[in-house]
Amino acid sequence: MKKIILFFSLLGVLLVISGCLNEVIGQKITVQKRIGEENVFEDFKEVTQKIQVKKAIDIVKNANWESEKVEMARYADYQFQFPSKNSNGSEDKIASYLLWISPNGENLEIVTDSDRYVKLTKQDSADLYEILTGEELMK
Repeated sequence: MKKIILFFSLLGVLLVISGCLNEVIGQKITVQKRIGEENVFEDFKEVTQKIQVKKAIDIVKNANWESEKVEMARYADYQFQFPSKNSNGSEDKIASYLLWISPNGENLEIVTDSDRYVKLTKQDSADLYEILTGEELMK
């Protein structure tokens, strides 16, 4: 009986540890916030919760991207990166994005270094902003 209790106790501990390790080893999003009026960013937040990371990646990947070079009137408010996984599940490269809050404060606009641009819907903007900053998008 003691061996069975010991076995299940060890099994429970291993399951908890593997869940914690999966959280640490899994994908993450690093977010930097612009400081001052210059094009200088400082580390702001790291998103590691799997559900939030997956939702943010889905929002970005499923957006209606336009292939055009855009000139924004000011420097980006935030920049964020996450590792891209290739078809076999290993990390391929870092995807990097510049993010602006639109003047009306309801939408996010994102630009990549490969001349792609998107203005997110209000709902996607609110969801992504909350994931990246932990705050609600101003309305």
